[in-house]
Amino acid sequence: MKLLLLAVAPVMIVVIFIYLKDKYEKEPIHFLIKNFLLGAIVSVFVTLLLGAVANAIFPVTDYTNIFQQFVKAFFVVALVEEFSKYIIVKFYAQKNKEFNEPFDGIVYAVMVSMGFAALENIMYVYQFGFTTGLLRAFTAVPAHATFGILMGYFMGKSKFSDKKVQNNLIGLVAATIFHGAYDFFLFINFIPGMIIGAILSLLVGIILANKAIKKHQLSSHFK
Repeated sequence: MKLLLLAVAPVMIVVIFIYLKDKYEKEPIHFLIKNFLLGAIVSVFVTLLLGAVANAIFPVTDYTNIFQQFVKAFFVVALVEEFSKYIIVKFYAQKNKEFNEPFDGIVYAVMVSMGFAALENIMYVYQFGFTTGLLRAFTAVPAHATFGILMGYFMGKSKFSDKKVQNNLIGLVAATIFHGAYDFFLFINFIPGMIIGAILSLLVGIILANKAIKKHQLSSHFK
């Protein structure tokens, strides 16, 4: 029970944080839960399926090969995971009548991302224990939230823009780039000091995510 709480608590903190940031027109709880569950179930299933295909196409044969680790980080992991979240936001949340202001892109992308992060976190914590759970509470979970905010910012713009396809894809690419950069520096930990790159890329992502939140708050139709 303690491990389960450790795995889920940081996810719930992010969910509450984003819910409170949605200042002017709160999203219905039942629809938020549906998006969260889709992130936990469908998104993870799609990731496992596409990840298996990507791993077969781009196998890592030498773990000290920087190029192979780059491909793994950006295409096998980041693109696959972010795409699995993206399709839920695009084909489920974005088409719903409740998605009625730009900030909702951030809300629903984060809900899907936190569903994904919750199940991933539970698996990691039960496999590797308390220390891993504590570390992920301050790294992987905020990272998934950050990628979700960056994706959701552009998907929120897309709903109320003439450039729907362009903005949606920019959201997917932005999340993939920051996710890929974060993972890449972790994957090349055989080079001393590379963890600093992961931390810096996450910090830059958090700064941009914070700006994205403020910008969509200002552009709300319900102010």
